[in-house]
Amino acid sequence: MATFLLTVTTPAIDYEQLALQIKQWGKDLGFAEVGITDIDLTKHEAQLQRWLDLGYHGEMEYMAAHGMKRARPAELVPGTQRVISVKMNYLPPDASFAKNLKQTDKAYISRYALGRDYHKLIRNRLKKLGQQIEQHIGQLGFRPFVDSAPVLERQLAEKAGLGWRGKHSLLINKEAGSWFFLGELFVDIPLPIDEENSFEGCGKCVACMTLCPTGAIVEPYVVDARKCISYLTIELQGAIPEEYRPLLGNRVYGCDDCQLVCPWNRYGQITDEADFHPRTQLKDQDLLALFAWDEATFLKNTEGSPIRRIGHERWLRNLAVGLGNADYNEQIIDALEQRLTTATPLVAEHIEWALDQQKNKRQLKLRKTARLIRIVEKGLPRDA
Repeated sequence: MATFLLTVTTPAIDYEQLALQIKQWGKDLGFAEVGITDIDLTKHEAQLQRWLDLGYHGEMEYMAAHGMKRARPAELVPGTQRVISVKMNYLPPDASFAKNLKQTDKAYISRYALGRDYHKLIRNRLKKLGQQIEQHIGQLGFRPFVDSAPVLERQLAEKAGLGWRGKHSLLINKEAGSWFFLGELFVDIPLPIDEENSFEGCGKCVACMTLCPTGAIVEPYVVDARKCISYLTIELQGAIPEEYRPLLGNRVYGCDDCQLVCPWNRYGQITDEADFHPRTQLKDQDLLALFAWDEATFLKNTEGSPIRRIGHERWLRNLAVGLGNADYNEQIIDALEQRLTTATPLVAEHIEWALDQQKNKRQLKLRKTARLIRIVEKGLPRDA
């Protein structure tokens, strides 16, 4: 009796067609643009090492902990052949940038942080994208990342054709500015790659460099995080260096200045994601109102927000600096003195600094008032 072996032939995958489908699936999931690139980032390794050697990463030890793995995706996830890079717009309606920055008694919070934490939202969408690919072709090795692992996301996005890295180091797209998040899906299939971005739109413009409040953009495309307001208010664990405190103004969580002055952001696109719209308890709030939150209120009002990651103590630290920079207000002095009685050493240091600023402004105001009175008195008729 003859024995026959049944041979099952797996249909060949049309990767060109698959890449087109991936881009459509990505847009269906809410991504504004999807690009595909290979994993060769060797040309960026020397720049990364120089940045680390100069200590520009500050206290962010995780930036150095993985060595060159950040520039070598296949070492991070063995088997990776391609990276699917995505961007998602986050600019909310009625961003009120300039208005908020000019109001010294209001808290300025970076616009990306006014809504829901983007990490989980984008990671879940990327996971769904990976699952869709898997359903279409069978078993797939994939892993999503959203600012959560040693990944050179801006360089990958640039290779995938999503834009160019501006002199402030952020990615800029000529049709969308820079108000968007990036995410990556590492996959183990040989998808066709997109043409690397070759458009360099910054030219001779140095607006972001010259208008950075702390001079953190130390050379084109290089940011010294130790000077950056976003680093100082979010990543820094300890005391904010005193020389930078006056420069923070009312920025209590992050900073958008380098994006605000970028000419390309006239093309910024409003987000379709309602989750990125500002929460009323965070947008345009008085510094004093936020400073009054106890820890339970802080945790409640920042649930699902990226702000929660800095914790209540550093939240108060940042707000104390903002109150010190605000125009003189006796209510501010009262609130600072009241909080000082229960403050941790870290917060107390910043409250004492803020009190000095406010009291100096009070003295200046009194001197100006006295001078004005003398001027008026000298101009009065003798018989008045």
